[in-house]
Amino acid sequence: MLSIWLSIAPIFGLIILGHALRRGSIPSAEFWDVIDRLVYWVLLPSLLFYKMSTAQFDPRLVGSYTVVILGAFLASVLFALISGRIAGFAGPVCSTLLQGCARHNTFISLAAAERLFGFGGLEIAILAAALLIPVTNLTMVPLLISLVSGAATEGRFKAILRDLVRNPLLLSVGLGVAVGFIWPAEIPVVHDMTRLLGGAALPIVLLSVGASLRLKGLSASAAPIALAVVGKLAVFPLAAVLLAQWVGLNEMETVIALLFAAAPTATSSYTLARQLGGDAPLMAAIMTLQTAAAFVTLPVTVLLVQRAFQ
Repeated sequence: MLSIWLSIAPIFGLIILGHALRRGSIPSAEFWDVIDRLVYWVLLPSLLFYKMSTAQFDPRLVGSYTVVILGAFLASVLFALISGRIAGFAGPVCSTLLQGCARHNTFISLAAAERLFGFGGLEIAILAAALLIPVTNLTMVPLLISLVSGAATEGRFKAILRDLVRNPLLLSVGLGVAVGFIWPAEIPVVHDMTRLLGGAALPIVLLSVGASLRLKGLSASAAPIALAVVGKLAVFPLAAVLLAQWVGLNEMETVIALLFAAAPTATSSYTLARQLGGDAPLMAAIMTLQTAAAFVTLPVTVLLVQRAFQ
């Protein structure tokens, strides 16, 4: 347990440092806004493109991960929709609960996979990200809009679809797959640049995650927060582990799938909640509390899976 915690602790240390720097306006609040855009438009897309265009994935693993990752994602979506309906939450709260249960923080998952398993683990984590990023984005928007009542939803829908079409993460995954298929060898300059940029991505991304955390919504209602924590930190991981056992993944493959399932919700969930009329203060509370809880729950779930293989 201690070795797992020590491996993952630097990830959360960088998140805490990023939050402290943002609160202290070091170097400035505007700096962190620029870093957010740099991460979103340049650094993470470079990492995804480089890994997707150069990795040689086992077709068996691609098929198995499709079942495990997407099956667990569907389980968390269903949990959110059903529990929100049973609890009688309003549309904005249900939409926020859905994001809290089913979205994932790609940055934390990639960093944890690299810390625990090195380069080989990061490659498998990139595969998981490539499967989840498109499905998550394309699934969330229609569901969130359908849950939120009120006027101007059609305009919002068109605006979000326009953003999806130019989403740099989706584009980098698609372009990486296409380039890897058409041109198996590395392209001079292009791959050199994206490799260097990708190498800088994870530490800067983790600082940015911390800078994005918001404490002002922590007084939000306890019931949807509790359901979001259960959905994201229990239902999603449990479904992933059960499906991993069913398809026969080995220990490392199972743990990496678990890192995506048990990671806290994405920090961009707050922005999406504001754009689509969700409960933004509630989203801030869920995002912050899940990130804090994951510091304990992520090592514990990894340990339990590893012991199951012994």
